[in-house]
Amino acid sequence: MSTTAAPDRPPTLATDDALPADLTTAIDDARTPGARRRRPLALVLVAASLPMFMATLDNLVVTGALPVIARALRPSVEQLQWFVNAYTLAFATLMLVAASLGDRFGRRRVFVVGIAVFTLASVACALADTPSALIAARAVQGAGAAAIMPLSLALIADAVPRARRSLAIGIWGGVSGLGVALGPLVGGAVVEGMSWEAIFWINVPVALVAVPLVLVALRESFGRRGPIDLVGLALAGTGVFAGVWGIIRGNEDGWTSAVVLSLLAGSVLLLAAFVAWEQRVARRGGSPLVPLRLFRSRSFAVANVSGFAFSLGMFGAVFLLIQYFQIAEGLSPLEAGIRTLPWTAAPMLVAPVAGMLAPRLGIRTLLVTGLTLQTLALAWLAIVSSGATYAQLVPAFVLAGIGMGLTFAPSATAVLVDMDESDNATASSTNSTLREVGVALGVAVLVAVFQAAGGALTPDLFTAGLPAALWVGAASVGVGAVAATFLPRRSARPTA
Repeated sequence: MSTTAAPDRPPTLATDDALPADLTTAIDDARTPGARRRRPLALVLVAASLPMFMATLDNLVVTGALPVIARALRPSVEQLQWFVNAYTLAFATLMLVAASLGDRFGRRRVFVVGIAVFTLASVACALADTPSALIAARAVQGAGAAAIMPLSLALIADAVPRARRSLAIGIWGGVSGLGVALGPLVGGAVVEGMSWEAIFWINVPVALVAVPLVLVALRESFGRRGPIDLVGLALAGTGVFAGVWGIIRGNEDGWTSAVVLSLLAGSVLLLAAFVAWEQRVARRGGSPLVPLRLFRSRSFAVANVSGFAFSLGMFGAVFLLIQYFQIAEGLSPLEAGIRTLPWTAAPMLVAPVAGMLAPRLGIRTLLVTGLTLQTLALAWLAIVSSGATYAQLVPAFVLAGIGMGLTFAPSATAVLVDMDESDNATASSTNSTLREVGVALGVAVLVAVFQAAGGALTPDLFTAGLPAALWVGAASVGVGAVAATFLPRRSARPTA
């Protein structure tokens, strides 16, 4: 990671202490080529965030609709997990490639291609009539989303003056929170009022609006250019896939079976080979898929550790809790979506505020607080989940929602705070990759714990395995909270 800014850029404090907004804006406007042609902030945010909102909304819409899809397609429990994991693994595996392609051929261009791929795959999902067809279409959807999420943040970082970047990232995080908030609700309403296929068809009109908006509002930008690290991609992708598949097969085949042990051992070896290969590519002056030099920034390294632990624990728990209302409580998808609103609506409200407070309070304070609240919320749910009334769940939902809102924007800020402009897309995609791998592992690990504790996707057995899984989720998020305490109090970009 290069800790030296361009020679003509003055020192900039990006978290606790910042230059006065008018002075910093003037410096950025004077130093940034084409700054006078900047589009209005609101237009930039809408153009960059709408596709990201579509991808975020879609993933949670599918999670909320799983019981209905299961009744229609009759998948196995393993296939049900792959409806989620096929998306997240393709998403995680290809984000770094998408960032490299964006740096080389233009971030806006690759962003638009990602929207198109995501939309066409959504159509394929809607037309799927077997579990295998839906899993394959979801994987292609994840490939399209891989170009949306990291490049969305990189395009915002490029288009917004540094003095307004924390605010912009906060609003971006709020839009992501809006996708979290509306996912179960929209999914429930669409599934109940129309059909499960409609949750994919709604992406088509959104894309028809988003693509022209992106072309008008966002300028093209480039980063460091180099050849795609195909060997690194193969090692990382197969390593993560083998690990997730081994965890999913653990309960069914036995944790000491030859198949499961081979998959888990192979995953460790492949990921170790990936790290060694990336170091070799960097030493030879090549273009590694994950530039390990970025992890020399303490802010970047800690943000990735806490983000991975948060995603594993929280979204693994979300996968099970969304099923809880429909399977254990017998509610419709819409009723289940409404009951999750105390949790899912909070990030939409809190994330923009967290983005604005980050320069004053510091990202460490916000992240530690947010992750601690989520740890307490999952522990609360683990205690009361067996036979709890809805009123007993609401306080934990509110805590979890506020905690997630305090996590999204500060985490994104921590990832980019020490990065050179040319590294924004790579840094963002590395972080997004690790978080999505956390989501996939979280679903696999918590479902494995759920099943090992006697749980099953039936009304009479669902609550038997839920507490154990939630305790594992709480422990993982707690690790993220502890890691966040190691964030630097202040992040600066010194001059040469």
